Amino acid sequence: MIDIAGITRSYGDRRVLDEVSFRVESGRMTGFVGANGAGKTTTMRIILGVLSADSGTVSLDGKPITASDRARFGYMPEERGLYPKMAVLEQLIYLGRLHGMSTAAAKESANGLLDRLGLAERAGDHLESLSLGNQQRAQIAAALVHQPIALVLDEPFSGLDPMAVEVVLGVLQDYAAQGAPVLFSSHQLDIVERLCDDVVVIGGGRVRAQGSREGLRAEHAGKVFELDLVGQAADAGWVREQQGVTVTHLDGGFARFEAESDEAAQAVLAAAVRQESTDVRSFSQVTPSLAQIFKEVIR
Repeated sequence: MIDIAGITRSYGDRRVLDEVSFRVESGRMTGFVGANGAGKTTTMRIILGVLSADSGTVSLDGKPITASDRARFGYMPEERGLYPKMAVLEQLIYLGRLHGMSTAAAKESANGLLDRLGLAERAGDHLESLSLGNQQRAQIAAALVHQPIALVLDEPFSGLDPMAVEVVLGVLQDYAAQGAPVLFSSHQLDIVERLCDDVVVIGGGRVRAQGSREGLRAEHAGKVFELDLVGQAADAGWVREQQGVTVTHLDGGFARFEAESDEAAQAVLAAAVRQESTDVRSFSQVTPSLAQIFKEVIR
């Protein structure tokens, strides 16, 4: 587990991080989202020791993080750093060696990653000859080649097509399944919502929301419900007459409504069950998307 506690960082008079605290749990994928300039990259650089914090701490599994710990992290910066005129496999082996691996171990790890990431046939090609999407895959392989104990990835899905996203996701999930904490930033909220176990939302240098994906959705859910009736006489028009309820959408046996309380919503369900010649197909509270939560906590 990576624990970020009370991190503050300023550039001159401008405070870019203000008491930032969150955890990246072992074996879980944590999405780190925020607008440009929100503080995501600065936070990641402090975790990796590339920048120092003015105050606050970063710890790993309950102990202050050390330089040797960080050397075992996998880091993918937003600014790509591979050598454009060097063959892909050659530089992955080189990077593995820099992390203390033997040539044989580095080569085995690199070949396995290139195969999984769909780059095996391009292993001998110079990086600059690859498409931008394939360069991104190579950059991800570079972050993983030394079999890191934790991953910190800045925009790893940028430039990837949907199929490539699935490939990369499978690789990252495998690392998380082995117990590694995985933190990645992304502007693609739909991808974060689908892939992450936990989410941290940052804005203006402060954490605005954090928690499990489903926990955040439940926490920010309003009193909006949907009722779907089936049957020859299915008609949800009667919901308009229920006390404490405002219908916002009505279509035959389907009704979406806002309720003043949980009791008012449950009264609608009870009334639906009593309706003759109809059955309740579904009744549920509408939970917001991550994009909706993001807009709510940032404004």
